[in-house]
Amino acid sequence: MTEITYAGVTDNFHFSDRPKQIEMIRDAIREGMERNPLRKPKQADERYDCADDLFEIRCANEWMDVGCRRPPPKMLFDNFWFENELCILFADTNVGKSILAVQLGNCLANGNDIEPFKTETAACPVLYVDFEQSAAQFEARYTVYDGPYKFSPRFFRAELNAAAGHVRNYIDRVHYCIEEGLRKTGAKVLIIDNLTYLANQAGQIGDALSMMKFLKTIKSKYHISILALAHTPKRNQTRPITNNDMHGSKMLINFCDSAFAMGRSQKNSNIRYLKQIKQRNSSEVYGEGRVCLFTIERSGGLLRLCPAGYEPEHEHLQKANYITIADRQAAKKMFSEGLSKRQIALQLDIARSTVRRILEEEENG
Repeated sequence: MTEITYAGVTDNFHFSDRPKQIEMIRDAIREGMERNPLRKPKQADERYDCADDLFEIRCANEWMDVGCRRPPPKMLFDNFWFENELCILFADTNVGKSILAVQLGNCLANGNDIEPFKTETAACPVLYVDFEQSAAQFEARYTVYDGPYKFSPRFFRAELNAAAGHVRNYIDRVHYCIEEGLRKTGAKVLIIDNLTYLANQAGQIGDALSMMKFLKTIKSKYHISILALAHTPKRNQTRPITNNDMHGSKMLINFCDSAFAMGRSQKNSNIRYLKQIKQRNSSEVYGEGRVCLFTIERSGGLLRLCPAGYEPEHEHLQKANYITIADRQAAKKMFSEGLSKRQIALQLDIARSTVRRILEEEENG
């Protein structure tokens, strides 16, 4: 009898009990284990391994190498929305955000852009989840006298199924159905219209927050791009749009990669404008000093937003109390040169009380 120890196990056997081929295999295994003891596959420094794989920890320089190997994200809608981003578009009710969302979805499904705004991706399936309109309302919006508009065959629309009746764990069911829709359509772009509906279902913002966490998860899981629409509460039309104007913005804005807003011009009721609010993959191109103007028009049955140039946002705000930084500086300069408050107000086309308030703020520091 021979006693052999390998890999911490003691084996007692008679050599004569086993065929020669078996002994050769066992010898080869023992030699291999002695040269290369069992160890965990090395993906990163083992000191930082996480047992449940919730985090992947690497040195910062390793992450830099990973980032360099990834191609830069492509534009889906110019500098507003990039590939593989979770983006939020928010606006007041009946301003036109759903019109833009459908137009964008159809363009991405066709591989087109809304000139002069760039789209760098190829045509792909798009899933538009519509919590706002019924089938009849959607059909009426995109039908004219000569028939309904023909969308891209890669543009899919989903709406709530009235036959489903009351559903327990409603939000969880919504999450499941959205994920199933992505699998069935193979969509690479998901549009949710809109987050505010989900918050209103329970009378709180928690469900919209749950949806944002879910969207962030499936964005990474399926490598998709997501546009989520949201409402703004009643806002002061004399002030520029900020992230504080989005319903539940303090929580929701933190979960998105980018965000842009749509405003209604106070100068012309048919003009809308788009403004960047948050961006990670680009610099601010369409900010307060240069918003993108659009008019709402119908072309071949498609209700759409048509680009109409660029202007500073203040040109499209109510004039009552708003004054730009440039005008504030000009008022202070004119006052220091000896002009009266009345003369300053006339030259800057603002109220005399506004001039007085600017100068009082200057005096009080």
